[in-house]
Amino acid sequence: MKKKAKGFTLIELMIVISIIGMLAGLSTIGYQGARASSRDARRKADIEDLRTALEIYRSDCGSYPATLPTAGDALVGTSATGTCLTSNTYMSQIPADPQSSKGYLYEYKAGASNRTYTLCSTLENGNSTGSVCGGDASKNCGVANGCRYTAINP
Repeated sequence: MKKKAKGFTLIELMIVISIIGMLAGLSTIGYQGARASSRDARRKADIEDLRTALEIYRSDCGSYPATLPTAGDALVGTSATGTCLTSNTYMSQIPADPQSSKGYLYEYKAGASNRTYTLCSTLENGNSTGSVCGGDASKNCGVANGCRYTAINP
């Protein structure tokens, strides 16, 4: 009588390993898409936070700031007139793009007499054609660089 060997054959092991490899590859692709969507959501939330801070600044100071501080710096009052005091902090830290390899992608352009502004950001997902940030195609967020989300006031 022959003893029956226990275990798997080489072919069975190769099939199982190839199936596991395909599943791992597919899950990695799905995970990358979810991460890109998460970064896009953060970009949109950051733009809305900036918009809120700028509106509070304008209500205190009577106009928007002439320039937006760089990423990481605070948005503070610029004069001691009315309630626009240099001690007022309107945003403790200007946000930076969540994907550092693409650099800082938010743009700010104050309009005439500091009464308007445009904030824009590129997005990783979406197939819209984009828009020019503040009418200036040379900005980082211009059409050539994929500006897909804009907040303009008014």
